[in-house]
Amino acid sequence: MKQTSKKVNKANRVQKVSATSIAYRILIEPIITEAASLAIELNKYTFKVAEDANKFQIKTAIEELYKVKVTAVNTSNRKRKAVNYGKTPGFKAGSKKAIVTLKAGDSIELFKGV
Repeated sequence: MKQTSKKVNKANRVQKVSATSIAYRILIEPIITEAASLAIELNKYTFKVAEDANKFQIKTAIEELYKVKVTAVNTSNRKRKAVNYGKTPGFKAGSKKAIVTLKAGDSIELFKGV
């Protein structure tokens, strides 16, 4: 008798992915500009996010990583910008940013150790 070995198809495997690993894929970096620094006083924080992320995913990612309560998420897409590199035309990459409003009393410490 021959014993047959079962091959496991990689596509059928279910990988457990934690919520924090997904959050790190959604939130790319905080945007720290003069306008964003002034908005922090109004409890609004600005982040560069993944272009395919929606408002609900951004809200859950912020709440998971920073342990705060989000009241509103506003998003905007930045269009790519045409530039010239010498004689060669090109484009600066576009991106998506999210302005997150937190509940009164909550805050995110963006400048640790500065």
